[in-house]
Amino acid sequence: MTKREYDGPILEIDNLSISFFTRLREIPAVMDFSVSVKPGEAVGLVGESGCGKSTVALGVMQDLGANGRVVGGSIKFKGRDLSEMSDEELRDIRGSQIAMIYQEPMASLNPAMRIGKQLMEVPMIHAGISEKEAYARALQLVTDVKLPDPERILKAYPHQLSGGQQQRIVIAMALMSEPSLLILDEPTTALDVTVEAAIVDLVKDLGRKYGTSMLFISHNLGLVLETCDRICVMYSGEAVERGSIEDVFDEMQHPYTQALFRSIPLPGADKNARPLIAIPGNFPLPHERPLGCNFGPRCDYFQAGRCDQGPIMMQDVPGNERHATRCLRFQEIDWAAPPELAELKEKGEIGRVVLKMDKLKKYYQVAANSMFGGIATKVVKANEELSFEARESETLAIVGESGCGKSTFAKVLMGLETATEGRILLDGQDIGNVAIEDRSTQNVADIQMVFQNPFDTLNPSMTVGRQVIRALEIFRIGKNNKDRQRRMLELLDLVKLPREFANRMPRQLSGGQKQRVGIARAFAGDARIVVADEPVSALDVSVQAAVTDLLMEIQREQKTTLLFISHDLSIVRYLSDRVMVMYLGHVVELGTTDQVFSPPYHPYTEALLSAVPIADTRVKKKHIVLEGDVPSAMNPPPGCPFQTRCRWKSQVPGNKCETVLPALRSLASEHEIKCHLTDAQLAEMEPVIELELATQ
Repeated sequence: MTKREYDGPILEIDNLSISFFTRLREIPAVMDFSVSVKPGEAVGLVGESGCGKSTVALGVMQDLGANGRVVGGSIKFKGRDLSEMSDEELRDIRGSQIAMIYQEPMASLNPAMRIGKQLMEVPMIHAGISEKEAYARALQLVTDVKLPDPERILKAYPHQLSGGQQQRIVIAMALMSEPSLLILDEPTTALDVTVEAAIVDLVKDLGRKYGTSMLFISHNLGLVLETCDRICVMYSGEAVERGSIEDVFDEMQHPYTQALFRSIPLPGADKNARPLIAIPGNFPLPHERPLGCNFGPRCDYFQAGRCDQGPIMMQDVPGNERHATRCLRFQEIDWAAPPELAELKEKGEIGRVVLKMDKLKKYYQVAANSMFGGIATKVVKANEELSFEARESETLAIVGESGCGKSTFAKVLMGLETATEGRILLDGQDIGNVAIEDRSTQNVADIQMVFQNPFDTLNPSMTVGRQVIRALEIFRIGKNNKDRQRRMLELLDLVKLPREFANRMPRQLSGGQKQRVGIARAFAGDARIVVADEPVSALDVSVQAAVTDLLMEIQREQKTTLLFISHDLSIVRYLSDRVMVMYLGHVVELGTTDQVFSPPYHPYTEALLSAVPIADTRVKKKHIVLEGDVPSAMNPPPGCPFQTRCRWKSQVPGNKCETVLPALRSLASEHEIKCHLTDAQLAEMEPVIELELATQ
């Protein structure tokens, strides 16, 4: 049977159970899981980390390692049970008929082999075609994945490509042998939101062109809405809801699905009037699952004596056999009832200016050796004349793609780097040229940072309590150990961690709990300015809501100035008071959140807004995909930094965009923009994001 002759489900997973076996016990990772993927269909698999999504994918690939085993149910590919195939048959199918794209593109690329050779290997091994045919197919695929100058790309090594380009190559590699099934495991998590939008577009187009069926694994509900036809929601190893996108998004029938949607910032969420509702409690460990419903201990509708009695089966929603749920009470729950709102928060009174950046520049000298084509030093212009103010109790969001200079400016502010030019005034005192080792203890305590990855910032051999006390010692807080011990416990209370966690090691904590320890440490010296560098991007959506809410609560109590660095505009819209948009070291737009999120926009802001996946079927978005990557800061384009990717460039007469750097000009009170478009042209801009209904 050829690849295209089969007309039943491409993938049929029926009552699948997968366990991992350790010396101590059997650990069930997936239980009673069923899903099917029809020809040409895209099915989304969503849920939090540890729910079993990737285990299902590895089960389909028959790649569970030495201690993983399918202990029940079946996985059929085109009607054939994969577990009954020989190793040779599986080798023929893997990469040829079933292909997988991983989260980290470099995990799939050989750093010592040219891109062309890696792509050509696939059909030469699987289809036995000639080198000439393989090269022609590789060239076609690299063109299909919209990479510039395909012939040059085929001669390049992986390290010579950006992250987005590497991911496109991995997609091309997966499609080289025209597979029937493509499994995508969080393929865009490590990418910028603009690159993510382009990759998602690409995957949809290629799916249509090649008729490929897709299993799309993600924790981002907005992405699944944009890419998939059907969705399966997983929790703690089980499928808890299955149905079409419209069924699950608009008529959800499981409390966990509802809780997920309530914890993500959709348009209309407001940190004071309509705060996000975090899911209470923690995800159960595989060997500590409760009796009955796995979600029971965290569920608003839990009924003792009923929901905790025994296994709960998936059942069809009456009147819709395509929609199923694993909930005993789904017909008794009023799904349209508004959520019981958390207490309304008082908006913190924004106070005086605490921090002022005045024409800050940060350049790096880089030795351009012969390997990179030259012998002189080159200059990397990481930050170009940044000027802004931040006030007490204010959240200023800094947004932009990787390489725009967000983290560089944070390092200069922290004293990890010193400014090339310009000033950073903290309460009127210039600290821009003072390295961290020369700053006073008070200055160091005043400006603290919460990092993106909580796993990298904690000492694995030190207890949580000791790590917080260490920060108190550095900031010279407390007269003695007893004082510091008491303050440490107060800080654990502040970040809502149980006091017994003081004796735990970091390995005993979840990602969200580790991030809370990082926040406790940042506030140990009563920090006045906290730089939060993508503090929730490594966390699950349900944990994101809790950590974001925590940051807001501490800010209200301590009157902290929060500089929130992020590329996720949904969370930025929810929690920021003002937004600064950066591109290639420049501030291209600065204004209040309402000003930045409604037209007129800078053309780059417009593209950023269009790229954000929103998990709401009522939202209509203008479709703008940025072509190409952010130019190199070592060789920036002349004129406007954004002109190489701007769709509005043709509206500006002459070649002004290519020759003249626009000035930052004021459009309205507090709203500044760096663009050659006239006020009249900007006024004609239409909204990018529109909600179909006026009511929320």
